[in-house]
Amino acid sequence: MALKDTVKRMHTLLEDLSKDLQKASEKGNKTASQRVRTNSIKFSKLSKQYRRESVDSECGGKKQKKSVKKKIVYKNSRKKTVRSR
Repeated sequence: MALKDTVKRMHTLLEDLSKDLQKASEKGNKTASQRVRTNSIKFSKLSKQYRRESVDSECGGKKQKKSVKKKIVYKNSRKKTVRSR
Protein backbone atom coordinates (compact mmCIF):
# COMPACT_ATOMS: atom_id res chain seq x y z
CA MET A 1 0.00 0.00 0.00
CA ALA A 2 1.28 3.47 -0.81
CA LEU A 3 2.01 6.04 1.84
CA LYS A 4 -0.76 8.35 0.63
CA ASP A 5 -3.32 5.56 0.86
CA THR A 6 -2.20 4.80 4.40
CA VAL A 7 -2.55 8.45 5.37
CA LYS A 8 -6.08 8.58 3.94
CA ARG A 9 -7.05 5.45 5.84
CA MET A 10 -5.61 6.94 9.04
CA HIS A 11 -7.64 10.13 8.57
CA THR A 12 -10.91 8.26 8.04
CA LEU A 13 -10.23 5.93 10.95
CA LEU A 14 -9.45 8.88 13.23
CA GLU A 15 -12.69 10.59 12.23
CA ASP A 16 -14.64 7.42 12.99
CA LEU A 17 -12.85 7.04 16.30
CA SER A 18 -13.62 10.61 17.23
CA LYS A 19 -17.34 10.24 16.48
CA ASP A 20 -17.63 6.93 18.32
CA LEU A 21 -15.65 8.24 21.27
CA GLN A 22 -17.99 11.18 21.60
CA LYS A 23 -21.03 8.86 21.51
CA ALA A 24 -19.46 6.54 24.05
CA SER A 25 -18.47 9.23 26.53
CA GLU A 26 -21.43 11.59 26.33
CA LYS A 27 -24.32 9.22 25.71
CA GLY A 28 -22.96 6.07 27.30
CA ASN A 29 -23.42 4.10 24.09
CA LYS A 30 -21.99 0.61 24.72
CA THR A 31 -21.71 -0.37 21.06
CA ALA A 32 -19.80 2.82 20.33
CA SER A 33 -17.41 1.89 23.15
CA GLN A 34 -16.82 -1.47 21.51
CA ARG A 35 -16.15 0.21 18.16
CA VAL A 36 -13.65 2.54 19.82
CA ARG A 37 -11.77 -0.39 21.31
CA THR A 38 -11.76 -2.28 18.02
CA ASN A 39 -10.79 0.72 15.91
CA SER A 40 -8.02 1.71 18.30
CA ILE A 41 -6.37 -1.67 17.66
CA LYS A 42 -6.79 -1.17 13.91
CA PHE A 43 -5.30 2.31 14.20
CA SER A 44 -2.34 0.94 16.11
CA LYS A 45 -1.59 -1.55 13.35
CA LEU A 46 -2.07 1.11 10.71
CA SER A 47 0.31 3.49 12.49
CA LYS A 48 3.01 0.79 12.50
CA GLN A 49 2.47 0.32 8.78
CA TYR A 50 2.77 4.09 8.31
CA ARG A 51 6.10 4.09 10.15
CA ARG A 52 7.48 1.36 7.90
CA GLU A 53 6.32 3.10 4.73
CA SER A 54 7.55 6.52 5.79
CA VAL A 55 11.00 5.19 6.68
CA ASP A 56 11.16 3.35 3.36
CA SER A 57 10.21 6.48 1.44
CA GLU A 58 12.78 8.60 3.29
CA CYS A 59 15.56 6.11 2.65
CA GLY A 60 14.61 5.89 -1.00
CA GLY A 61 14.12 2.16 -0.80
CA LYS A 62 17.62 1.54 0.50
CA LYS A 63 17.81 -0.65 3.53
CA GLN A 64 20.43 0.01 6.14
CA LYS A 65 22.68 -2.74 7.40
CA LYS A 66 22.00 -3.85 10.91
CA SER A 67 24.88 -3.51 13.30
CA VAL A 68 26.37 -6.74 14.58
CA LYS A 69 25.68 -7.26 18.22
CA LYS A 70 28.38 -8.86 20.30
CA LYS A 71 27.50 -11.35 22.94
CA ILE A 72 29.75 -11.85 25.92
CA VAL A 73 30.00 -15.46 27.01
CA TYR A 74 31.62 -16.30 30.31
CA LYS A 75 33.46 -19.59 30.60
CA ASN A 76 34.55 -20.99 33.93
CA SER A 77 33.64 -17.62 35.48
CA ARG A 78 37.21 -16.33 34.96
CA LYS A 79 37.76 -16.15 31.24
CA LYS A 80 35.51 -14.30 28.92
CA THR A 81 35.24 -14.72 25.20
CA VAL A 82 33.50 -12.48 22.76
CA ARG A 83 31.40 -13.97 20.00
CA SER A 84 29.64 -12.04 17.30
CA ARG A 85 26.24 -13.01 15.99
